[in-house]
Amino acid sequence: MARGWESKSVEQQQAEMSEQRKTVRAPIPPDEQQRNRKRESLLLSRKRLTQQLQAAGNPRHRQMLEQAIAELDRQLSSSKQVTNSTSQK
Repeated sequence: MARGWESKSVEQQQAEMSEQRKTVRAPIPPDEQQRNRKRESLLLSRKRLTQQLQAAGNPRHRQMLEQAIAELDRQLSSSKQVTNSTSQK
């Protein structure tokens, strides 16, 4: 029988994976964590507005949703520029 995942205990497998995760990841600075949370929030808002736009029938409501999506896109692109400029330092 080949030795592999099947021959090891589940606890040992989990401990090994936990150790690998600890050694691979470097700690993320708090300001970068905050930027990541903001970006995720913007992406979720955009997704929600896009779904509402698909269901909207009133032209004025559609226009409002399109403007809101455009604003979120603007914010997302500006956050990318900030991220790129800080990562180049």
